[in-house]
Amino acid sequence: MGAKQEAQEWAEAVRRYGERAGVTYEEVGGINPKDAPVALCVGGVNRLTGQLVEGFWGASCDADEREIGSLFNKAVLPTAILAKAHMPDLAKVVPAFNVESIEGHEVVTQRFSRKVEFESIDFNKRFWATVPKEHDPVALRELFSPGFLSWVTTMTGEIDFGINDRQLWFLWRLRERSEAELKSALKNAGELFKRLQGEMDESGIHAYPPGPWHAGLEPFPQG
Repeated sequence: MGAKQEAQEWAEAVRRYGERAGVTYEEVGGINPKDAPVALCVGGVNRLTGQLVEGFWGASCDADEREIGSLFNKAVLPTAILAKAHMPDLAKVVPAFNVESIEGHEVVTQRFSRKVEFESIDFNKRFWATVPKEHDPVALRELFSPGFLSWVTTMTGEIDFGINDRQLWFLWRLRERSEAELKSALKNAGELFKRLQGEMDESGIHAYPPGPWHAGLEPFPQG
């Protein structure tokens, strides 16, 4: 199969998923109209927006694209899927953090970040967690319960996740470009979203119920 054909088949797989899930598919994700909530995955190729899986509202798109193929049959294809959701309630607790998988790639330590160690040895072996230098790592330690840390280590594949600009982001590195792999990526993104909401509930932190506001389709409820 040529690279161009592979790109077309991947786009078709994402479009089909969007149709079946009842979410909006766009070849390239645009921005929302004036006075509307902030869009997610702006400019992302093969963007899906809506309830990506049951209970998880957000947007997803291609990520870490690379040009592949021969001289006359080149195409840009993704090596990962990026999923995002607006989570201002979580961002109030931990304004920004990154959790990067150590598997398969070298984590680059940034001098403006502080590494966060957890009580879970398995988690620390598999992931590199950081917060910005000016942020206290204690909030992140308190947010992640032993049960959450244990669950994260059971996830297959290479994943990264975190909070940035009041948005939860989740990166899933593709093992293959197929609809089944897209489903796995979004299913795990949705499970992470639900788990983090559960962590906030257990900590007595206000959490908005899952809804279109998490996907930027409506304003967050008042109160």
